[in-house]
Amino acid sequence: MHAPRTALAATAVGTLLALTGCSSGDGTSTASTGAVKLTSTTPAASGALDNVTWNLPMGEPITLDPAKVGDYSPSTVASNLCDPLIRLKPDYTLAPGLATVWKRPDPKTLVLDLREDVTFWDGTPMTAKDVVASLSRQGDPATQSVNTQVLASVAGITASGEHQVTIRFRTPDELFLKYLANGFGAVSEASYLKKAGASYGTAKGGLMCTGPFELKSWKSGESITAVRNADYWDTSLRPRAKKLTFTFITDNGTLTSALLSGQIDGSYEIPSTVARALRSSDAGTLYYGPSAQTVFISPTGPSSPLADHRVTQALSLVLDRDALVKNVFDGAAQKLKTSIPSLVWKNGEAADVYAKGYDELPAVPDVDVDKARKLVDQAAPKRRTVTVATAAGDQQSLQTLTFVQAAAKRIGLTIVIKQLQPTQMSGLFYDASLREGLDATMALGYVEIPDPLSYAQMFTSPASPMNWIRYDNKQVTSLLTRSQAVLDPEESASLFTQAQALYSQDLPIVPIAAPYERMFLNKRLSGAPASFAYINMPWAAQLGATGGATS
Repeated sequence: MHAPRTALAATAVGTLLALTGCSSGDGTSTASTGAVKLTSTTPAASGALDNVTWNLPMGEPITLDPAKVGDYSPSTVASNLCDPLIRLKPDYTLAPGLATVWKRPDPKTLVLDLREDVTFWDGTPMTAKDVVASLSRQGDPATQSVNTQVLASVAGITASGEHQVTIRFRTPDELFLKYLANGFGAVSEASYLKKAGASYGTAKGGLMCTGPFELKSWKSGESITAVRNADYWDTSLRPRAKKLTFTFITDNGTLTSALLSGQIDGSYEIPSTVARALRSSDAGTLYYGPSAQTVFISPTGPSSPLADHRVTQALSLVLDRDALVKNVFDGAAQKLKTSIPSLVWKNGEAADVYAKGYDELPAVPDVDVDKARKLVDQAAPKRRTVTVATAAGDQQSLQTLTFVQAAAKRIGLTIVIKQLQPTQMSGLFYDASLREGLDATMALGYVEIPDPLSYAQMFTSPASPMNWIRYDNKQVTSLLTRSQAVLDPEESASLFTQAQALYSQDLPIVPIAAPYERMFLNKRLSGAPASFAYINMPWAAQLGATGGATS
């Protein structure tokens, strides 16, 4: 929510971005949405860099352990340090990573052939035992992995050769392979994992991975520094930057000044208020990219007034999304019928099936106050005051909730906005005690892998820790379970869209908008992807100077 893993990780739609891709002469992929121009990549860099300073506007990471990474800041850093078995591309499709080939000898077996020329930062060759250790440890409660659900259908993970790993399943699982593109599939050195124990991924314990940058230092409260891996196995992505320094500026005014002055070279997730100040600046370029992010309101428990889908439908009916997108997101967002943006599936094998299913959903509603009032009266909630949590300092979410607050008042609902510190806000998604006294949360979520099923299950499965309201539609659960167990992409997509048509009617969530990715690059830099796919790809390895000389 900041990304419950898919995580939320993490979060449709044939027409969501309304993109018709084209390619410019500089290699930049762009598309027009009517409001802004979307760019998946930026012009290729040509020069070397001594140092790049990059900001993490969501604050300092708590950990960099790939097994525990499930939020913006840690993922932005870890994606450049720890390579996954499969690599995510800017268009949200998959490509070989540390695994060169994958095959299924039968529906319950997946075989991964590994690269044989990969070494960890300390020079130790990567073998199958490192992959087995990295994946298997996430099933151990002591690891506290955010990916334990990925192993639910796994019967065993073994090294079937020095550079081959075999995964056997109790039931077929079409999602597992896709999870190998995020933190779940990142590979760490087995012996280092054992030595570091619980401190792995912390400032004290460090990391041992194979990525294009190596973790050099972590000064708590100040910065994280990584240095170039000159022996990186992917010669096409050997970094041009010698050093990469991450800062943690969360104040919008301070961030704006630092970007305009060149103190900071760039940042993803630029807030809309900062974007307005940067848009006309000659200090660099503000890029808008396709995104898998979604903003929605979700009830935090079965006693919440919003746990009744009639109340959330009423709230949806009085929300002027056009005005909200224009005024809060500065036009850089799209309205959504569901909580899953189309980038998640629009370039996949079954894109047509997903598009048809989305098109058949009811349209995003126009404002209808009378109908909304009738729904609230039918629901007759015991309480008409709703306390909604958002992160302190998150002006975009605060402005969104102010819109919601005014709309709710028209149908007799009182929205109380409760601002939580970032650690509290992030923690409430995993700790039920932090949700006490709350009725709902303003969620900024994203879908980490190219499959909408992963996100839908988190809110609809009776067994999911994210199903806070105990939603239980047996037909939906059956369809989604079958969808995961089918390895044919089109059949799986068909089952998913059938479930989506059902839960879109009774799952109490208020979809608000799908914001585009916003990235700022200082004029001396280029090369980084502008797509939200950066969250799970080695984006910084593509950074370089705009000219041929070292900067």
